[in-house]
Amino acid sequence: MLFVALCFDKPGQVDLRMATRAEHLAFLDTHAAKVKLGGPFLDGEKPVGSMLILDCADYADARDLLGQDPYAKAGLFERVELRAWKRVVGADL
Repeated sequence: MLFVALCFDKPGQVDLRMATRAEHLAFLDTHAAKVKLGGPFLDGEKPVGSMLILDCADYADARDLLGQDPYAKAGLFERVELRAWKRVVGADL
C-alpha cells in the first residue's frame, strides 16, 4: 500500500537537518524497498521539510518506518502528515 509522508521542519532547524542528512540518506538507502520517492521541500534554496512516497504493508508499518528516520529521531520535524495514496498517473512505483 502506498503512503505519502509530508514532514515539516521546525522553523530555523537547517543546521540540524544538515548535521543529520548523511545518516538520513543512509537510512533511506537501507530501506529503498519501501521508500519509493522522496526529497526536500524548499523555501528558495533552503530545505524546510520532506516528502516521501512509501510502499508499506499498512499505516502502522509506514508510521514505524518514519519513526526510525534519523530526522525524526533528532526532533527535526514540527509535524508529520501520513496519508494513504493511490497512484493513478505517472511513473510506476
